[in-house]
Amino acid sequence: MTVERSEQRRLTNAERYRLRALRRAGSLADLVPLTGVDSEHAAYFAAKRTWNELRTKELAARGGGGNGLPGNVVVVDDSEFHVHGITHADTAAERRFLRAHVARLVGDGAAVYCEQGIRSMYFAAFDAVCEMDDYRWAMAECEALDEGKRVTDVLTPGFDSLSEDVDSLTDRVRDGVFSLIESEAAVEQNAFRRALGDVASSLLTDKESMATGEDFESFRKRRLAAANPTYLPDLQRYYERRFLPQPVEREWLRRHDPELELVTHARNERMADYVLYQGDGTSEIHLIVGAAHQPGVTYYLEQHREGNRDLSGFEPIP
Repeated sequence: MTVERSEQRRLTNAERYRLRALRRAGSLADLVPLTGVDSEHAAYFAAKRTWNELRTKELAARGGGGNGLPGNVVVVDDSEFHVHGITHADTAAERRFLRAHVARLVGDGAAVYCEQGIRSMYFAAFDAVCEMDDYRWAMAECEALDEGKRVTDVLTPGFDSLSEDVDSLTDRVRDGVFSLIESEAAVEQNAFRRALGDVASSLLTDKESMATGEDFESFRKRRLAAANPTYLPDLQRYYERRFLPQPVEREWLRRHDPELELVTHARNERMADYVLYQGDGTSEIHLIVGAAHQPGVTYYLEQHREGNRDLSGFEPIP
């Protein structure tokens, strides 16, 4: 029986070919011939379904990752870059877990960087942990967006504040519904709870959330991992199979909300570039980022490894 389950998890040659083709996609247009649909919009959703199915099988075949701080490893030149995805929910459980691992890493001579905002949350007492400039960079880029994209500010006074209020209300409603569904007092059966979560996700997840992974399953997995960090590998695998390659997700999000694209996926590129720019020849470098950022940071480090990216023009923000 164990052998049969293992065989079922293994990708076929045809599935490997499809997965490689999706990995090479650099735009929404690339997805159209790969999915056999007639529009980029439909291709995005079709590719998401296929990617999730194939990545689920691929990740299951790899198995677990041991008892250390879970994450991906990318070797660039002579350095190992370890990318760790966390919840950054500011829980005592995650704080204890991370501090114990980071103390060991620093003691062993590794360099440790973290997404901006995480250091003050978890590592204020660790002088050796460096905070990146990803959020400052994103805010500067938002300010520099072409004025033409802000025409609604002029034509419709108060439009932005109204839009922000609506978005905030939507987020609160979504989190409230997800919390109710997740409550054991409301629903006791896991399968039924997940079914309700899928229904709520389909109703409350907008186009932007499709590219940022804001749905019931991510909500549930973040909650579990925040309370018990041994669930972090499950949360990480969720985002690994949830997001298409970064160029595709970023194009989708730019079309619907360019500012959101800057403060989400664009920061992944910035963080990967930042640690390479700051590199001092350290052989082991660890990045601690939100779990939703982990696949993207890994992707851009891999692009550097393959020689598809360089650091020309990169400048840190003081």
